[in-house]
Amino acid sequence: MKLKKLLNGLAAGLGLSLGIAGTALADDAARALNFGIISTESSQNLKTLWQPFLADMSRELGVEVKPFFASDYAGIIQGMRFDKVDVAWFGNKSAMEAVDRAGGEIFAQTIDVTGNPGYWSVLITQASNDRINNIDDMFKHAGELNFGNGDPNSTSGFLVPGYYVFARNGVDPKVAFKRTTNAGHETNFLSVANGQLDIATNNTENVDRIAKTHPDKVEKVKVIWTSPLIPSDPIVWRKNLPEADKSKIYDFIMGYGTDGDAQHLTVLKALGWAPFKPSSDDQLLPIRQLVLFKERLALVGDTTLNDTQRQAKLAEIDTQLATLNRRMAALDAAAR
Repeated sequence: MKLKKLLNGLAAGLGLSLGIAGTALADDAARALNFGIISTESSQNLKTLWQPFLADMSRELGVEVKPFFASDYAGIIQGMRFDKVDVAWFGNKSAMEAVDRAGGEIFAQTIDVTGNPGYWSVLITQASNDRINNIDDMFKHAGELNFGNGDPNSTSGFLVPGYYVFARNGVDPKVAFKRTTNAGHETNFLSVANGQLDIATNNTENVDRIAKTHPDKVEKVKVIWTSPLIPSDPIVWRKNLPEADKSKIYDFIMGYGTDGDAQHLTVLKALGWAPFKPSSDDQLLPIRQLVLFKERLALVGDTTLNDTQRQAKLAEIDTQLATLNRRMAALDAAAR
């Protein structure tokens, strides 16, 4: 402790700062680090869940770590694009947008508190709705139903059901349902529970969270469809952050909860997670496949294109899919 005080005193005399724990970010210990949090539910709920983690991050890095909220996923992506967001929690689909359009890079992955390597997208309806128990029932009555789709940049709320439920069945939800809206997970869940929507997208992580924040609503809803496993959410940083800053952020994220610290594990559990694991942009490969598969299905049925145009576009997508398949095969082989 005396050595740390001495070093901080010497640093102050030289006009420098080592921060609270001697690990302040490289460029300016006084500046804030903005941590983007996607709008899966109300900002107040998210702030309550995230504040203990961000407070620990602030203490460890020696700078204020501020939560950055936006009304939709696109706001967090744009924030990263214009250097207003430094690090962010994304879903896979929004992370892909951040990587491709906002200079983002995946460096960590969340792990479910029970150890699951991912989570599942679901479709929900009222528990009292005896007519609809599966997606076949849903399609049969679609013209009478109000449907709550997810944010267009949501993996579980939009991309996954968009492919597995709708694209593979040749159904356009905007046409099939009486009315279609787009909203976050919490809003969709509560709208179904309160009878304002008949069907909505959601995911197993959010349903578990709703059980804590709105326990009276959970029994009013039932699941009628569950997706294949979705890779756990990534943590993304700006690629143009200084390397020294990345190292400190990485060390904090990777070390959080791994030493068995009870308080850290409690904070993670409130978020629904166990300690993080390393990751990279390769995490997005299955999501990229989904996007391309969905585009391919849409092309096959696109009557605005002639055969030559359609075949050229299909060949381009098939080439991209083949590249993705080879990359995934190489990763699988390396993991064995």
